[in-house]
Amino acid sequence: MASFTIPDVDEELEQRLRLRATKHGWSSEEEARYILESTLRPEGLLGAAELLAAIRADAAAYGGIDKLRLPPARPVREPPDFGGAASDNGPEKDQGR
Repeated sequence: MASFTIPDVDEELEQRLRLRATKHGWSSEEEARYILESTLRPEGLLGAAELLAAIRADAAAYGGIDKLRLPPARPVREPPDFGGAASDNGPEKDQGR
C-alpha cells in the first residue's frame, strides 16, 4: 500500500480535517483516506456509505429496513448424516496390507 506526505498543509485545513475525523470517530489518516477514495472513485461506482443510503432509500418505500419482512432462514439442503455405519468401500477398508 502506498504512503505519502503532504507538505505545507494550512493549519486551518488540518484542524478541519481533525474535526471531521472526530465527528466520524476516525483518525485523521482514516478521514483523509475516505476523502481521497470518495473523491477519486470512478463515476457510477458507489462507496459503502452511498450504497447503504441507496438501500435505505429503496427500503423506505416499504416502511424502512426495520419493517421489511424476510422469509425465515432454512437450510439449502439436508446436512449429511455422519452417524451411519462405515461403508465397505470407504478409507477404513483393509486394502490388502
